[in-house]
Formats: sequence, C-alpha cells, structure tokens
Amino acid sequence: MLADRMFTTFRTAAQGLEVQREKIAVAGRNIAHANTSSRPGNEGVYRPQTVVTSLGEAQDFQRMLLDNVQSLQPSGNASGTESDSDPDTPGVQRAAAFTHNMGPRMQVVETDAFRYEFDPNHPDADENGMVQYPDVDLIREMTQLVSANRLYEANLSVVEAEKQIIRRSLEI
Repeated sequence: MLADRMFTTFRTAAQGLEVQREKIAVAGRNIAHANTSSRPGNEGVYRPQTVVTSLGEAQDFQRMLLDNVQSLQPSGNASGTESDSDPDTPGVQRAAAFTHNMGPRMQVVETDAFRYEFDPNHPDADENGMVQYPDVDLIREMTQLVSANRLYEANLSVVEAEKQIIRRSLEI
C-alpha cells in the first residue's frame, strides 16, 4: 500500500504530461495546416482541432478517499497491520484503480471553422473565386504551444522532485 501511495505522484504527473503532449501535438498540426486549402464542401479538408479537458467526477474522488481510509484500518492479521505485499488486499487494489482514473480527462475535438479568401487563380477556388482554409489563429496556437510546453516541463519537474524525495528517504 505504501508503494501505491508513493507512485500516485508519478501517475498524476504522467497524466499531466499526456495532456500537455497532446496539446503540443494539436497546436503543431494546426500550425502545419493553417494554409492548407481545399475546395468548399470537400470532405478531406483539414479541420482545426482543440484539446478539451475535464476533471474527474467528485464521486470518484470521494470513493477513492473512503477506500484509502478503509485500507488504513487494521485488517485483523497477527501483526495488526495490512500486508503491503499481499496482492489480494482489496483496499490497495481499489485505491490503485481509482487513482489511475483520477486527474484530467482529455478529448481532441475538430471544429468546422473555416476562413475564405478571394483568389480566382487558385486551383482550389470555387466558381466565385473563393478558397477555403482552416480558420487557425497562429498567435493563439503559438501561445497554446508555449503554454503547453511550460506545463509539460513543470510536470517533469514534479517527477524529478518526487524521485529525489524517494532517494533521500531511502538514505535515512
């Protein structure tokens, strides 16, 4: 059980790393396709993407908290403490399952946002001379990219700090 609690920080940071990695990838794809044209009505057109995050439900946290509190109760074995190495200890397994599902949830969402430019000589121009481009705001995308990069680095710092804490605690 102690090992499960030690690695909760790593799982939380890993979930943060995953979200920020996806935000970096989405911003990169949006920037790369900002000037990709297509004929209006074409199904193969690039649609700008965003990463939508949401928090876990409060009931999940409450359930995890109750399971962890119950797992601290003496189990009635000879030593009066729960066995950390016993894989059949239900409190430890439930806590691990719930902490794994805690944290941000993400979803990549495509939007049907397009901008039109008048260029009658363009090969993708329609009969009115309009060319369809994904409506990507490069300033916003660059801001998202820098922000996600810094948050990614912050999560890496959490992992490194936790590793140092564990190392120092093992020296004692």
